[in-house]
Amino acid sequence: MHPYQDREFNAGKDFTETTTECDYVFKGRVLRLRNDLIRLPNGKPAQREFAEHRGGVAVLAITEDGYVPLVRQFRYPLGAHLWEIPAGKLEVNEEPATAIRRELREEAGLLAESIEPLGNFYPTVGYSNELLRLYVAKGLTYVGADPDDDEFLEIKYVPLSELYRDCMNGTITDSKTLIAVLKYCAQNNA
Repeated sequence: MHPYQDREFNAGKDFTETTTECDYVFKGRVLRLRNDLIRLPNGKPAQREFAEHRGGVAVLAITEDGYVPLVRQFRYPLGAHLWEIPAGKLEVNEEPATAIRRELREEAGLLAESIEPLGNFYPTVGYSNELLRLYVAKGLTYVGADPDDDEFLEIKYVPLSELYRDCMNGTITDSKTLIAVLKYCAQNNA
């Protein structure tokens, strides 16, 4: 135990919050917004607002010569264009591996011989239950992009080493891209 850690301070206590009333204030195509009443661990009431999201997938696709496709798209909530790895939300009852293959084909025009899990993460635990599943794709074949009707994308290929540098220097700010690139590079000493 670290010397700064108080051995008695909340050690082993259960801090679970219990829902007493679930109130959907909005049900949309992508998000459902809730304003729940809860009971705190000390028995007092409180409120929790959050967004339910069915989750998504993102793929770090790496060509045989070490390049990674990135897509640039306008992100309305930010009012800005971002460079990102191909990604998308899960459709209802869709398997993540199916979604990865769909998104890779739609956004980057690629088919992959192999798709391996890279891990999962929660991008915004303070206000959403969204879970993003990360994958690495290799053995790529270009067949042509086919974005959705409401997707307007620019695609470029960058060396993995350059993408890593851009993640580290703040040029890349998208969380799924940062996590996928840094995790892959750490695991593979790339």
